[in-house]
Amino acid sequence: MSGDPTPTPSIAPPVATSVAPVVEPSVPTRDWAVSVFVIWREQVLLHRHRKLRLWLPPGGHVEFGELPDEAAVREVLEETGVAVELVGERAVEAPGPVQLVRPRGVQLEAIAPGHEHIDLVYLARPRAGYDGRVAGDEEGLGWYDRRAAHGLGLTAEMAAWVELALAELAQEGSAGGTAGL
Repeated sequence: MSGDPTPTPSIAPPVATSVAPVVEPSVPTRDWAVSVFVIWREQVLLHRHRKLRLWLPPGGHVEFGELPDEAAVREVLEETGVAVELVGERAVEAPGPVQLVRPRGVQLEAIAPGHEHIDLVYLARPRAGYDGRVAGDEEGLGWYDRRAAHGLGLTAEMAAWVELALAELAQEGSAGGTAGL
């Protein structure tokens, strides 16, 4: 054996790596919804939601092809039998695009894991000639003055909305700020 031994290159077997796959952040599904705080004679219209077991104003989903204003008025009528007019501003008074009532609030709510509602919160009052009757099968459906509403055990969010709605509409007469459909 003469000469320099030529080293034989060693070929290492491929090393298995455990790289976690790139996971996209979970994107929740979202629905548009409306909530309507209706004020009449310094009282707010509330009910106890069957599934959530929370005191809430009338409201629900905006249906396909429906304007949010229409959904707000429809949901109150369906759930309570009360025909309402929304109270709020329209951005401008000018010919052209239809101006919708500005919701008093817009919020994002987690409804279930992976599902959220974009909730448009409106203020409203019953249409002229309303006699105080409500019709619906929602638990506790009725008119509550400030004291009675706070005695229901409202969440902090609902208590804040009730206070805002009563402060803005309880003293208001039938004039000013009306933007009914």
